[in-house]
Amino acid sequence: MNLIAPLLSPETVLLDQSLSSKKKLFEHAAELLAARHALKTTDVFTSLFERERLGSTALGYGIAIPHGRIKGLDNACGALYRLKTPLEFDAPDNLPVSLCFILLVPKNANEQHLQILGELAQMFGDEAMRARMLTAPTPADLVALIGAWTS
Repeated sequence: MNLIAPLLSPETVLLDQSLSSKKKLFEHAAELLAARHALKTTDVFTSLFERERLGSTALGYGIAIPHGRIKGLDNACGALYRLKTPLEFDAPDNLPVSLCFILLVPKNANEQHLQILGELAQMFGDEAMRARMLTAPTPADLVALIGAWTS
């Protein structure tokens, strides 16, 4: 079962974004997701920033999955960023991040949170999938690619 595809739409897949820092990425994602899900931008930013302070959410291979729990959020949601210039993310392999999946889950969605993170790790662990994600020409193509992915 694909838990990732329902979290995205072409409007939440941003290709070849130019952001100068992890903080700018979190600010942009907070504005995007807060507007789409009737959340407070500061709540989203704070959740992402505080989680990242606990330790890097970079997986390696140029991938990061910043995530946070949000009080008042009914369902998990996400945004996928493909960065024009990779960002330093303190990754275990020291590679900068070029694909970043921002995940927000309801405050008490523990099991769902872990299932989605596990599936994201599997998807991003697939070298061929990563390559296709880095070259998809449009947000709609990337959404379709993720929708067709199976673990």
